[in-house]
Amino acid sequence: MESAKEMTRESLPIKCLEAVILGIYLTNGQPSVERFPISFKSHFSGNNFHHVVLGIYFNGRYGSLGMSRRSELMDKPLIYRTLSDLIFEFEESYKKYLHSVKKVKIGLYVPHEPHSFQPIEWKQLVLNVSKMMRSEIRKELEKYARDMRMKILKPASAHSPVKQRSRGKSLSPRRRQASPQRRACRRDKSPAVLDKKVGDLSTLNEVGYQLRI
Repeated sequence: MESAKEMTRESLPIKCLEAVILGIYLTNGQPSVERFPISFKSHFSGNNFHHVVLGIYFNGRYGSLGMSRRSELMDKPLIYRTLSDLIFEFEESYKKYLHSVKKVKIGLYVPHEPHSFQPIEWKQLVLNVSKMMRSEIRKELEKYARDMRMKILKPASAHSPVKQRSRGKSLSPRRRQASPQRRACRRDKSPAVLDKKVGDLSTLNEVGYQLRI
């Protein structure tokens, strides 16, 4: 949350991981909105690309918040009846840019308590979608979504003490030591050709406002 506050103060260019943290921050005051990370690994022209968005569940519908230089790979409206419908929509969006999705990782609901030190569970469910039938993917996703709604699933660290994290550091497993300023300078791994920097937070703020009303 300290990282999110720093983003709003500095208004520096951010990328997909920072957008997820910011989306969590902007929706913390809306307990009826459940948030969970969705990560994608795609392949294009001999290279692998990684991207993450914040999945949203509200009033029986799924959607997403995020940031990408491709509009189809970030925000999705709250219109999808099932989690699998949302994931398949992302898969179709990737195909528009000639990317094939290899893996999808779904995390757990993020607590609304802003002072919680519980780490974000980024990959509770990992699907190697390139080697699965669509019916198998749908079955796995719907079972997982049902368990999440019933709050059956627990973080892997739920039964072990959690160390207090330093304030202001990223919650990402891969980028834990990087500050927001340094992260903004790293190469964007989302599947895009044009480099478009975002200097303000209007998009995510608009979405947060729409969710509140």
